[in-house]
Amino acid sequence: MQTKSKEKIIKSIEHSFRKKVQKDKNLKSACLLVHSETNGIHINIADGLMDTNQPVYMASVGKLFTSVIISMLYENGKLMYDDKITNYLEPSLLEKIHVYNGKNYTEQIQIKHLLKHTSGLPDFFHQLLNQLLKDHNFNLSPEEAITWAKIHQKPHFPPGDGFKYSDTNYHLLGLIIEKLTQLPLHEAIHQYIYEPLEMTHSSFLFESNPIDKKTLPVADFYVNHHNITNFKGYSGIDYAGSGVVSTGEDLLKFMKALTSHQLVKKETLEKMKRDNAKYGVGIDYGYGMMQFKPVPLLMPKKFTLWGHAGITGAFMFYHPKLDTYVIGTFNDFSYERKGVKFMLMNVINRL
Repeated sequence: MQTKSKEKIIKSIEHSFRKKVQKDKNLKSACLLVHSETNGIHINIADGLMDTNQPVYMASVGKLFTSVIISMLYENGKLMYDDKITNYLEPSLLEKIHVYNGKNYTEQIQIKHLLKHTSGLPDFFHQLLNQLLKDHNFNLSPEEAITWAKIHQKPHFPPGDGFKYSDTNYHLLGLIIEKLTQLPLHEAIHQYIYEPLEMTHSSFLFESNPIDKKTLPVADFYVNHHNITNFKGYSGIDYAGSGVVSTGEDLLKFMKALTSHQLVKKETLEKMKRDNAKYGVGIDYGYGMMQFKPVPLLMPKKFTLWGHAGITGAFMFYHPKLDTYVIGTFNDFSYERKGVKFMLMNVINRL
C-alpha cells in the first residue's frame, strides 16, 4: 500500500470514528484499534471521556476467552468436546435443567453444545439485567443465575437441534473451567491467558486487578442511560460470558497469539471454526466465535472475518485476507448492532 493512500485511509477511519462518537449524545466514550502489519497500519484512538490506554469492558467478546481456555483443557486431555456436562458439574445444579416438552434432556447436553449455543437452554441475561436496573443491590452468583433460568424459563429445543444464543451456556462452561483447573474463573484467565501473553492491563470485571498496578480504571459503560460500571451484582450476570476487561493493545496480543497458534494448535482452532451453527444470515457461530461469511446480495465477500462482538458495541475481529485486526467498543448497550455495523462499513470497507 502506497504511503499517501495509507495515510488517507487512516485519516478517513479516524474521522469517521470521531464523528460517530461526537454526533451521538448517548455515547460518553469509545475506542478503536486497527492493526495490519501487512499494510503497515496501526491505529489506536479513543474519544469522549477516556484515554487510549484505558481498559474497557468487552462484554460478550469474553466468550472467546472462555472457549479458548476450554480448548486448552481439551488439548491437555482434561476434557473432550463431546463429553456430557453431567460428567463435570454438580447433580443438584443440573437436575432437570433441560426439560423440553415433558422430556428431560439434561444427560444429552455436551460441552460442544454449550460452546456453539446449540444446547437449547434459555438465556437469563436480559431478565436479570432488568432486575438489576430496578434494584441496584440485586446480586446472584453464577450458580444462582443458572438456577433462576431453570426455574423461570424453558428450553427452546433438544440439545443439538437448533441455535439459541444463551449466556446460561457460558456460565456452565465457566463452572467446568473452575472444576478442572481448581481455580476461580478470573484466576484461570490470568494464569492461562493474561500472564503468558503479558496482558498487563487486563482484568476480570469486579473479580481481579491488572498485573500493572498503574493501569487506569475501567471506562464507564451504560445501559439505558444507567452507568452500571460499579453495579457489583452485574458480576453474576456476565461471568464466563462477558467478564473480560482489557485495552486494545492487550486484546491485540490475544488475537495475534490465537491466529499464530500460540494458545491452541492450528487444528484445534480450525475445529473451533468448523464445528459451527447458523447464527443468522451470513453469520455462523463456532466455539465462542462469530464468523461472517459471504451471502449473495446480503453479505459481500469482503466482510469475511471472525471474532466476537458484545452488547456494549464491543468488537474484536480478524480479517484473514487483509491480515487485519479490528478491536473496539462504544461502551453503550444501544450499540449492540451498531458497533459491528461501524466496524464493517467504516473500517473494513475503507481498508
